[in-house]
Amino acid sequence: MSQSYEVIFENNRKWVESKVSDNPEFFHELAKTQNPDYLYIGCSDSRATAEELMGAKPGEVFVHRNIANVVNTLDMSSTAVIQYAVEHLKVKHIIVCGHYNCGGVKAAMTPQDLGLLNPWLRNIRDVYRLHQNELDAIEDESRRYDRLVELNVQEQCINVIKMACVQERYIVEEYPIVHGWVFDLRTGKIIDLEIDFEKILKDIQKIYNLTGSDWVMSRKTD
Repeated sequence: MSQSYEVIFENNRKWVESKVSDNPEFFHELAKTQNPDYLYIGCSDSRATAEELMGAKPGEVFVHRNIANVVNTLDMSSTAVIQYAVEHLKVKHIIVCGHYNCGGVKAAMTPQDLGLLNPWLRNIRDVYRLHQNELDAIEDESRRYDRLVELNVQEQCINVIKMACVQERYIVEEYPIVHGWVFDLRTGKIIDLEIDFEKILKDIQKIYNLTGSDWVMSRKTD
């Protein structure tokens, strides 16, 4: 085996020793049932890992990653993760996090046949189509690229909000709340796009209300 592969196991051994040295009960506690407050839906890019950029500890974030942080209701992987996180883990926040310099978004801007990637990238091309006037008005290509990353996050947040499990639990518990972030690889900072969750709920109510009941949009009082 290659040395670069073997070093992974050496790193794991050192990590275990470090954790046990700091807290002998670390792995006993880690093996208990998880109870994260956050579901993080991010890109598979190796440069943008959820726990590291959030400064989170094991057990604090439930994570799903795919190319360009897409939420497609025909994708059983992402929808199963969301439903499990919402209904069973009872997460309070769902974060869709894109990142600048995203290869998936850039590929979607490229007019070429990418084979099996075509159906997946079509989700992002659809985002471009929805916002074509705004994007085409941006002359600087790199800024247009950045803006599509932001708009893709926004549209994927909307796709999350369309899901029945999210709507139904929010009516009863006022959670989860959906957030849109962009991670700037150039600065290391997380940018909150300040997605207006409740406004989006109201805006999509007529078409995407899957609850069979009236919406409860205001905070409950005792």
